[in-house]
Amino acid sequence: MSAPHRVVVVGNGLAGARLQEEIHRRDADAARVQVVVYGDENHAAYNRILLSNVVAGHLTPRDTRIKPENWCERNGLETHIGVAVTSIDRERRTITRSDGSTDTYDTLVLATGSRSFLPPAPGMTDADGHPADGVVAFRTLADCDAITAATGPGSRVVVIGAGLLGIEAARGALMRGSDVTIVHPRAYPMEKQMDAGGGAVLTRVLRELGMDVALGARAEALRTAPDGARELVLSDGSALPADLVVVAAGIRPNIDLAVAAGLDVDRAVVVDDDLRTSDPHIRAIGECAQHRGEVYGLVQPAWEMAGVVADQLCGSASRAEYHGTAQITRLKAHDVDLASMGEIDVDPNDTESEVLVMSDPTRGRYAKVVVRKDRLVGAVMLGNPEVVGTLSQYFDGGSLVPVDRMTLLLGHLVGGPTESANPSTMPDAAVICRCNTVTKKHLVSAWRGGAHTPEAMAEKTRATTGCGSCVGVVDGLCDWLHRADPVPDNGRPPAFPVPDNDRPPAFPVPDNDRPPAFPVTA
Repeated sequence: MSAPHRVVVVGNGLAGARLQEEIHRRDADAARVQVVVYGDENHAAYNRILLSNVVAGHLTPRDTRIKPENWCERNGLETHIGVAVTSIDRERRTITRSDGSTDTYDTLVLATGSRSFLPPAPGMTDADGHPADGVVAFRTLADCDAITAATGPGSRVVVIGAGLLGIEAARGALMRGSDVTIVHPRAYPMEKQMDAGGGAVLTRVLRELGMDVALGARAEALRTAPDGARELVLSDGSALPADLVVVAAGIRPNIDLAVAAGLDVDRAVVVDDDLRTSDPHIRAIGECAQHRGEVYGLVQPAWEMAGVVADQLCGSASRAEYHGTAQITRLKAHDVDLASMGEIDVDPNDTESEVLVMSDPTRGRYAKVVVRKDRLVGAVMLGNPEVVGTLSQYFDGGSLVPVDRMTLLLGHLVGGPTESANPSTMPDAAVICRCNTVTKKHLVSAWRGGAHTPEAMAEKTRATTGCGSCVGVVDGLCDWLHRADPVPDNGRPPAFPVPDNDRPPAFPVPDNDRPPAFPVTA
């Protein structure tokens, strides 16, 4: 019997750890594929999406772990924590480790992720290019430790960058009692996901929460004031006192290893639909990969890539290909709920597109939807989470939207019955948990297999264990299943399908902001 195909994964983040799990799921006894993972951080794989909750004190670092304690050891999976890969010998198909030893591979997968971008301002970095004292690039659990140690009542925190991560970091520091100022070079926050109208409402929401927001400003220098305090000088000449500077000004793919190995690199490592690099024995997934010109910075594309590579390597779907991911961005900082998907900016001369906008600054709400040929092609929802689940289904499935377009903004028909996506009419292929690509069919199958609570469904399918934004949707689906398919005394659910006369409640159920259940079991 031939030896199993040896796969070495460089990176134990969300992409690399997911690939290890997906291969194990398809080949539990490693008869076909032997997977080895190297991670340079001294932690088991954890969910970076949840780091802002750690800063805010809602979760502990242990709560962010992707798998339970010793999961890799119990499943016989070779994982090297705190060991970096320093070089690749493509001719010999070997890698060199930070401890000086080497390893061989049949297939090498780069899942090296990204690093924080540090503004090129004097005083921001030390001589080696690392963050200077009092500066934290918010990216890792170690960064969370540094932030929590430096924040508290009366501490002065300046956050550079009002994107997704910056706002989450700022909200976390504010909840620890710090005085927080966000500095952002654009005219409004989250300009990649928002338009000007929504950005203005979001700015008002942040200020009403207690943050100062400096827009159209850049960090020019970090210096020590005459009184010995640290201060950040802005492009307008003003200076902000800063006991701590948190940098969330974007990310850059970690491509140094690929560049040194001579792989084709643009903004990231260039891959094809098989996620192969210019070397047929090396693949790249996650934030370090550039596919069809796109570099993704969210978790769902990374996990979809991992599934494709696992299918190919294990032979379960040798023709599997990656064709890109339609992204939905969620910001779920405490008291701030924002969703953005698809096309937001529309040419005023585009006569085929319908654009509906609702702005309610006093209550911190903003809604915008873009419809083209009776299908949803883009949306922004701020402060209206109960509509997001329905919009996500229209966006994902490409189904026809209601004739009354106001339904998309408000979630109900004015003066009429509710018209929204619901479990009974939703197709089996509808994606409920985008982070883990869990469909309605997966959840229904889990129910029929005995998972009769949201927590049990999370263990079985991993739904709700990514960003947590689908918690309300899964709760609603579980509630519908209880109504439509009650569990008999013997614990076995009756046979499907659900009767046609069943009238489930409107979907989705409003989000109760409950954190996802942890840990997730295999």
